[in-house]
Amino acid sequence: MALESRKKLRLGDILISHNVVTVEQLDEALKRQKQSGDKLGEVLVRSHMCTEDAIAHALSDQLKIPTVELAGRAIDEAVLNLIPSSMAKKYCAIPYSFSKENANVLYVAMSDPMDMMALDDFSIVTNYQIEPRVATPSRIYAAIDRAYGAQDAMEVASKYERERSELYGDEQDSRITEESAEVSNAPIVQLVRTMIESAIRQRASDIHIEPMIEQIRVRYRIDGALYERMVYSTKLLAAIVARVKVLGGMDISEKRKPQDGRITQVVDRQEYDIRVSTIPTVYGEKVVMRLASKNALMRSKSQLGLSEEETKVFDEIFRHPHGIVLVTGPTGSGKSTTLYTALSELNKEDVNIITVEDPVEANIDGINQIQVNPKAELTFANALRSILRQDPDIIMIGEIRDTETAEIAVQASITGHLVVSTLHTNSTAISVGRLVDMGVQPYLLSDALAGIIAQRLVRRLCPVCRRARQPDEFERNLLCIGDDGEVQIYEPCGCPQCDNTGYRGRIGVYEMMKISPAIRRAVSVHATTEEIRDLALKEGLQTLRMGATRYVLDGITSLSEMMKVSFDI
Repeated sequence: MALESRKKLRLGDILISHNVVTVEQLDEALKRQKQSGDKLGEVLVRSHMCTEDAIAHALSDQLKIPTVELAGRAIDEAVLNLIPSSMAKKYCAIPYSFSKENANVLYVAMSDPMDMMALDDFSIVTNYQIEPRVATPSRIYAAIDRAYGAQDAMEVASKYERERSELYGDEQDSRITEESAEVSNAPIVQLVRTMIESAIRQRASDIHIEPMIEQIRVRYRIDGALYERMVYSTKLLAAIVARVKVLGGMDISEKRKPQDGRITQVVDRQEYDIRVSTIPTVYGEKVVMRLASKNALMRSKSQLGLSEEETKVFDEIFRHPHGIVLVTGPTGSGKSTTLYTALSELNKEDVNIITVEDPVEANIDGINQIQVNPKAELTFANALRSILRQDPDIIMIGEIRDTETAEIAVQASITGHLVVSTLHTNSTAISVGRLVDMGVQPYLLSDALAGIIAQRLVRRLCPVCRRARQPDEFERNLLCIGDDGEVQIYEPCGCPQCDNTGYRGRIGVYEMMKISPAIRRAVSVHATTEEIRDLALKEGLQTLRMGATRYVLDGITSLSEMMKVSFDI
């Protein structure tokens, strides 16, 4: 199709002709577009009327332009140097390769291949004939970030140092005022914003800004492992920390005490809740930012990685009309995601659900969520007492931390409420002993417990570059497989698709203990952890070790990942 004829096509008409949206949805989106001034595609995606992929495929089909997958594609530096990152971001488009058939043709991935101004500008700036290809906006922005991110950050850092040098000369003056940290076009503001956006697009869960003797190291935690991403001069530390404190509502002048704050930032039309923690170290203040997407916690049950058998047990546990359901595991093991998924399943019109959290990690329509506030004396225990007078059917407690909370939770469950909560323990059987140690009477606990789920997260091997091999004798013993039979295990290698880590994404490993009459009797007579565990195993309990072993033998994860989560179990 000629470029001129593309001008006459409208995105709305294309989407209707391909049954991506209805006429009513398009009319509603156009009204919202007039109010917001955003692009129609952005409004449709933000309103959950369609997906980016659906729009991309409709455009590709209508315009007869192929789609391109940018994830894992290594773009040559000679191609990237043809246009500045500002231009790529402006048009949501990125050049990715030259044509093999025609040396004068440059392929450009675009979210809107009908944007004539973008096509003209790219052609003028690069001096090449432009051949558009279709890609989704989120994948284009992620590719821009991978390609230009570090370069942009270093340019901003250099700009800040130049400005600082002009102001203070050679003096090692680290003064920075709150006002300068808030100027929206200040280099340091751009640097912190770029750092957060880059981390989110690389699927990071945490950003670590660490002062060292001669430099500042910035590391991202991706799929549970830390990777160094940037290194800056120590001259930038005071400015970076001040900017983060301003965003997080912390005291900019207090540098001797640890502080906590919260930031809300929208990246690629998605809202992120960022918890900030600063702590003084010998070389200056260290900053850790925990990134959480409000939408990421809202998953369907099928996305948790449960097997068919585990799904049955999961449903059985949460089908109890009353009792305590515990989800246990260390920090960062996905407990909150499991709880929110369960609550979303239980969230019906005829059910009153109330949560007490610290903090509220995601807002769910139809659920009453309470934020703990110790300064106002709204603790878990105090909030729970008040909740019981609010006629709840289901109560979610963010975490059982003390005896008082544990006792009230048990009483609530016995009096006809379903109570779901988290606990920091290593396995299901240990959780029983932990609650008894907190002061809950065994006879009450046996009556209250409905089920316990222990979980961990393991990294998924990259399916593109994983390499098969035969396990040695030690590894066969670890996996509890004999010498007979051919068994293959896989190990990580690294490729552009997984950023050379060998892994991409994570999957849950679960240990689910239903509370049978036999286990209930054992709990009531204060049986040991080992006795409860042995009883559960006889009744078919699949331990974390068994689940992780299954993933290794299925080629989903590596032996080293299995050992991280279950070596001591």
